[in-house]
Amino acid sequence: MQKITPFLWYDDKAEEAANFYVSIFKNSKVVSVARYGEAGPGPKGSAMTVAFELDGQKFVALNGGPHFKFTEAVSFVVNCAS
Repeated sequence: MQKITPFLWYDDKAEEAANFYVSIFKNSKVVSVARYGEAGPGPKGSAMTVAFELDGQKFVALNGGPHFKFTEAVSFVVNCAS
């Protein structure tokens, strides 16, 4: 299991960005897409998070919405056993 996963924040273009990244890096793929349901806060069916791999490195693209604008900042999730 990868211990640290970078999260890339977007307003509403996370799925588009992930698809672009995997198209230009070899050995890359979109792993899964979690979509908003009726409760939102995004439009029903739109991507909430997109998990993808770039040459084996895992990333997550997150649509943070208009309150959290895309910047050059990155968040990290540290996976722990407990």
